[in-house]
Amino acid sequence: MNSPATADLAYQERILQGVSRTFALTIPQLPDSLERVVGNAYLLCRIADTIEDDKHLPYADKLHFSERFIKVVGAEQEADQFARDLHPRLSPTATDSERDLILNTPAVIRITHSFNRRQQAALHRCIRIMADGMSRYQEANVSNGLKDQQDMDSYCYHVAGVVGEMLTELFCDYSSVINQNHDEMMELAVSFGQGLQMTNILKDIWDDQKRDMCWLPQSVLERYGVKLGSGVPLQNGKEFQQALGHLIGVARMHLDNALTYTLLLPEHETGIRRFCLWALGMAVLTLRNINNRRGFTSGEEVKISRRSVKATIVSSNLLTRHDYLLRWLFNRLAAGLGSRAGPGY
Repeated sequence: MNSPATADLAYQERILQGVSRTFALTIPQLPDSLERVVGNAYLLCRIADTIEDDKHLPYADKLHFSERFIKVVGAEQEADQFARDLHPRLSPTATDSERDLILNTPAVIRITHSFNRRQQAALHRCIRIMADGMSRYQEANVSNGLKDQQDMDSYCYHVAGVVGEMLTELFCDYSSVINQNHDEMMELAVSFGQGLQMTNILKDIWDDQKRDMCWLPQSVLERYGVKLGSGVPLQNGKEFQQALGHLIGVARMHLDNALTYTLLLPEHETGIRRFCLWALGMAVLTLRNINNRRGFTSGEEVKISRRSVKATIVSSNLLTRHDYLLRWLFNRLAAGLGSRAGPGY
């Protein structure tokens, strides 16, 4: 007969398959102890996302449930009551997996509270910063874009950079050797997260527009003569495509930092390296698609193929321990991706 803890872990493994194909693929590459805590961290982030993305919850209710969830993760409130209150309030558009996840928040939280102090602190900090940041941007009007690159950086930090910081804390808790590079990795972790997030933002420009949302910085677009007014300008405009090239360059710079971050991991930690390399490889290939087809009209047009995903996995696995070859491959794939934007972008 399975123990409650075993049942909770079985649920975590099953629901991961339902809420994310990508992370269900990459997380199992990690060593067992890291796989459990990173899988749990991802589910916590998905619960926070489910609250913020719900189309029918009023802003005040989203804020209320987000604040409650932060306290649940911090063991200041009961998960059972939180789940009972939120589940019936979910929008009809919520997926079955999202509803299942909210209903089973107590199982996820029981696993959270089984981790050591440093792990729990990393998870709680991430959810607190992420939920607070998402609430702030939920209230803002982003139909005409963000103010400037600094504002975009801030948004990316709250939804992705802080996740990079959390993962770094978890990696450093797992290995004293990795912990020796803690400070340098923490700085690069934010950039790693931003590179992945900016790639998603650029891929989803036109899908976001349909929802009257835009996460592009107005100041960068205006530098190229593009004025955001009633929605985002037409894709086939030369000025917009130049601005898009600039942003591709910024994302490429962050992905370059992501590779530097990955190469700071010991060569023998092949599972952690692969976890990072797979995400990095798929982002670079997506940026290439965007760059080669700047007039795209839907994220589906620049989404990488299953064949490309398989190629990323195979090449990453073959070169996991070879820093020089990994750098060579990255530079080859990233060649021509916009400009090499500097610190001031």
